[in-house]
Amino acid sequence: MGELAAEKHVRYILAVEKKKDSYEAQLMEHLRMNGAYWGLTTLDLLGKLGVVDEAEVVSWIMECQHESGGFGGNVGHDPHILYTLSAVQVLALFDKIYVLDVDKVASYIASLQNEDGSFSGDIWGEVDTRFSYIAICALSLLHQLDRINVEKAVNYIVSCKNMDGGFGCTPGAESHAGQIFCCVAALAITGSLHHVDRDRLGWWLCERQDNKSGGLNGRPEKLPDVCYSWWVLSSLIIIDRVHWIDKNKLIKFILDCQDLEKGGISDRPDDAVDVFHTYFGIAGLSLLEYPGVKPIDPAYALPVDLVDRIFVLRRQPKA
Repeated sequence: MGELAAEKHVRYILAVEKKKDSYEAQLMEHLRMNGAYWGLTTLDLLGKLGVVDEAEVVSWIMECQHESGGFGGNVGHDPHILYTLSAVQVLALFDKIYVLDVDKVASYIASLQNEDGSFSGDIWGEVDTRFSYIAICALSLLHQLDRINVEKAVNYIVSCKNMDGGFGCTPGAESHAGQIFCCVAALAITGSLHHVDRDRLGWWLCERQDNKSGGLNGRPEKLPDVCYSWWVLSSLIIIDRVHWIDKNKLIKFILDCQDLEKGGISDRPDDAVDVFHTYFGIAGLSLLEYPGVKPIDPAYALPVDLVDRIFVLRRQPKA
């Protein structure tokens, strides 16, 4: 088994940010807020967040906020709940949530809850359990969960549960590892895990491991992909069934997807690397307790020490 090329991955992340005029950067312009979250969280997990110009990042994030309180994927782009969570997460990485008008952001997110408890992504009305997780996660980080009808939100998520124990994007949609993470993590944050059939879901999730490569896929008959090292593992950890997979084989799969020359991690060995898979590969190694990688919270997708600062330390009485 190889080793994690941590320093090369750090250099790769920093190099991507500097190539703002590249063809790839132009194609991904609308996702830059998500990219900032992926890249900066990777740096934090590797203990290198300090190499970034914090003031520059925070200033750019605030330029992406709209009058509605929501954030766009980049300056001049429409607000969406996806980018709003990423903005909150990045500000949390730098302990800068206080620069937000929390009430305004919370009001924007709460305005996207529908009568049935589901959430739309933006004013155009697309509904998806991803958005349920995003709303619950963001509001929890802001200590504003009471701004929504949590009971209805939970009931909607439960309505998306399938007979195999998994969850889909809407009621009746097929189970998918990404949607399962969103639903299970949202239920964990709201203290509602009693709705999950842990053994049935755990079996479905552990079946995602490919016997040959050790990698995980998102649903039956699909190829393994590094990103599912996060989506599947986090859910297994939350429901306490992670011991049902072969961790060493998965570690080897992730390490085999590294570009050992230029840095970065790809979806599968020998494919092109990108920031998305680099983050989820490192996050997966964190969940697997790989040496040299900080622990990550499986529900909030942020470093454990940060989550502790937001929740645990906040509740401690002042001397």
